[in-house]
Amino acid sequence: MMDPRTSAQDVMRCDLCETAVVQMHCDTCLVNLCTACVGKHVISDQTKKHEIVSFELRKSTTIYPRCKSHNKEQCTMYCKKCDISVCETCIASDQHLGHKFIKILQVLDKKKENIILKRSELKETIYPTYQDIASDVQNRMSQLEKEYGDLSTAITKHGEDLHREIDKLVKKLKAEVDEMKDTQLQTLQKHLDEINKTMSDIKEEINAIDISLNSNDISEVFGVSIRTDEYRKTPPKIMVSSPIFDLKKIPAEQLSSLFGTLSSVTSTLKEHGYSMKTTEKSPEAGSSPPVKQLLDEPETDTTIDTEYDRYLYNVVCLSDEEIWTSGFDNTIKLFSINQGSLLKSITTKSGNTPEDIAVTKSGDLVYTDYYDRTVNIVKNEKIEEVIRLQNWRPRGVCSTSSGELLVIMISDDIKQTKVVRYSGSTEKQTIQFDDKGHPLYSSDQYKRYITENRNLDICVSDGGAKAVVVVNQAGKLRFRYTGHTPAPKNQPFYPLGITTDSQSHILTSDYNIDCVHIIDQDGQFLRYIDCGLSDPIGLCIDTNDNLFVAKCGKRQVEKIKYLQ
Repeated sequence: MMDPRTSAQDVMRCDLCETAVVQMHCDTCLVNLCTACVGKHVISDQTKKHEIVSFELRKSTTIYPRCKSHNKEQCTMYCKKCDISVCETCIASDQHLGHKFIKILQVLDKKKENIILKRSELKETIYPTYQDIASDVQNRMSQLEKEYGDLSTAITKHGEDLHREIDKLVKKLKAEVDEMKDTQLQTLQKHLDEINKTMSDIKEEINAIDISLNSNDISEVFGVSIRTDEYRKTPPKIMVSSPIFDLKKIPAEQLSSLFGTLSSVTSTLKEHGYSMKTTEKSPEAGSSPPVKQLLDEPETDTTIDTEYDRYLYNVVCLSDEEIWTSGFDNTIKLFSINQGSLLKSITTKSGNTPEDIAVTKSGDLVYTDYYDRTVNIVKNEKIEEVIRLQNWRPRGVCSTSSGELLVIMISDDIKQTKVVRYSGSTEKQTIQFDDKGHPLYSSDQYKRYITENRNLDICVSDGGAKAVVVVNQAGKLRFRYTGHTPAPKNQPFYPLGITTDSQSHILTSDYNIDCVHIIDQDGQFLRYIDCGLSDPIGLCIDTNDNLFVAKCGKRQVEKIKYLQ
């Protein structure tokens, strides 16, 4: 027996003589042979066609299946009618009389093609789908942990609030008890003082009587005046009683209902709750959008002066005729694209500069307030607070195809950055780390913008990391785009505004080199848009794939046609 500690150094031995070194191999019988034993092996079973090859070429011979009816024969043909492999004896038999046969290798090729297709589906579609499902479940588990933690915190806080109210009530009742006690004690003390005064008068009178009785002076005795009748009339008795505490005993069930109750929870299986990935990238129903080619030379169509006092930061399309803009003040302006005229102005609720703006599917304006820690929505010109953060501050925001909000936020200590998905004011998903637990986004004071692609990828311009970070819907990292090499002007890539078009292109403004990068949905660079841009920041696309660029220093919005 080989020593397992040194078996890696032992040579292969012939399976027949077990002494000579292996040189040959029978692919038919899968037996290792030395040169001397080859003939002995072939003669041992002459019913087989032994395929003898060098040991290095073992398993290179095609091994045909054994016939189920004629065990010692190989099946080299395939009966199309019976859908089984057959040997030459089968073909000659009456069992397959009149049937059509093809070479089994032809069937093998088709089988392999089918297997390769199914393997491709497993690898490229089914397995990634299950990866996304697993990631979704993990995200929902994390969310559930947070929701239960928030629930426990809310119950504790409610209990503390009630304790405080009860403590206040106890303090108030005890103060009332002390006040009642003091009042009644004062009344009794006054009554006691009057009685003690009378008792003192009686004692003095008794002493005076004794002195008169012991005197030899008759006039002293005749002069005694005793107020017995006065003292015989006792003072009124003051009746006092302490208050009664009417203890309200609350049954445990009633106390529970007064304090608050928990609703029941369910865990149900929803058939078809997940859908398999497809090659169709558009989240919208129907056919894919028509393919549009990039223009060789992008064209500037319109320039709109926004007349902000200092800087212009953001632009977002309300429609193909109107755009919202915001800059370095507390005003968000709505402009007509064709006329370039100001249609409406909204002043932020706090008076702070809006960090970013977006438009919902229903056409409502949304803006983030970094210093107020809020995300706000404007409906009918009334500002409503949708989200208020604690220990975090919002930066970029976008509205998704499903009507949810994606918000980039940074921690107060500027050490963490994350993307959070909200449905209304309810937190649904947090995206912060990759599969290895490393942060997806840098943490610093740089501005960050966010958008959703047609394939539901989440795209973030991370100026601090000098990269565009793209994750899929489940929050799994797809790629990082770090600029095109060589970079124009030899300046580092500094992405700010970001948007996507109907072709799933990702467009991001590069503040350092005064242009816009166009990359495809997989992060491959396509081209630059220049058009004499200066200080580009905010970007947006209308339904006709026209690009709008907010030029910071010039306080202008430029409309650019870049697709055919």
